[in-house]
Amino acid sequence: MALPRSFPADPWGSRHAVRVGTKVLTLRAFQSSVLALAPRFRGARLSRHMRPKCLYPRRATVPDREMIDKLELLLALARERHFGHAAEAAGVTQPTLSAAVKSLEEQLGVLIVERGSRFGGFTPEGERVLEWARRIVGAAQAMRNEIDVLKHGLSGHLRLGVIPTALPVVAGLTTALRSRSEEVSFTVLSLSSDDILSRLANLELDVGVSYIDAEPMGGFDTLPLYEERYALLVSAEAPIAGRNSVSWQEAGDLPLCQLTPDMQNRRLLNLHLKEAGAAPRITLESNSLMLLYAHVRTGAWASIIPVRLAESFQVPRYLKAITLTPSLTHGIGLVLHRRPTLSPLVSAFKDAAKDFAAKEHSTQ
Repeated sequence: MALPRSFPADPWGSRHAVRVGTKVLTLRAFQSSVLALAPRFRGARLSRHMRPKCLYPRRATVPDREMIDKLELLLALARERHFGHAAEAAGVTQPTLSAAVKSLEEQLGVLIVERGSRFGGFTPEGERVLEWARRIVGAAQAMRNEIDVLKHGLSGHLRLGVIPTALPVVAGLTTALRSRSEEVSFTVLSLSSDDILSRLANLELDVGVSYIDAEPMGGFDTLPLYEERYALLVSAEAPIAGRNSVSWQEAGDLPLCQLTPDMQNRRLLNLHLKEAGAAPRITLESNSLMLLYAHVRTGAWASIIPVRLAESFQVPRYLKAITLTPSLTHGIGLVLHRRPTLSPLVSAFKDAAKDFAAKEHSTQ
């Protein structure tokens, strides 16, 4: 074996051992010794007895398939908060799920789940295991997606969670991505901002579209899309339908139908009405924008909704959107997992969103 001029950097050199003759040296010590003798024995060859033999090389720490399967079951339990429901959602029996959790506890040497007659939540150590499980499973999914794209081109299924008021915008994003590849499919769910963050954390969604300046976004990256502005949607027969603008206080005096309080949009509107000194008369609540639209058409209600939504609902014969003053805005954008590398499908969707945001900025 010819003596090398140099050795590649080995970050684990101190963790390896080699046998040289009757001596056992760490790999790093062996390298240093050989390099010190190199000027004297340049071009020489080591005898069979002097060739290094690795005694206990460092084992790979990449989780294997069995470990990832266990972590995926643990994430199912975190989503469902019930052993039976989690097992059903994961397509396994409850004993299989329980055994997987028990195996993880034995491997890691910590109690992950509080034991009792029913699911009692996760221990502090279990919460940390969950955090790592999300990272590991998410990275494994991203790797598999990237390999699939290398084999078959841009393809796969993208799961989107969108606040109700941003739904009209999503059509432009999905259409732009679909134009790049017909092998891409989507599931778009209308969710509250809290649900979006929760489902992203539990790997139930790939991308969220939500408010990005109204609540903390720890653990997630965001990409601004546009600014949400508000209008008052009324029946074309309403007494104020002929006006070009209306104040927030005046709007609050009308019988309103609005989204339910679990929606961030409703919480923001409540805040703005309160700041305007209004005591809003909200006499109908729903998580369905179509239901709000139907009630405004009757003429018995009005609704404060984003301008984009009002424009899509507005039919001159039936409805009129009136500008609210002063103009108040909130940022809407993508919410993404904070990872060094995104899957190709998510990256492509992000690129489509950047193009959309650039067009929005140029028209303002």
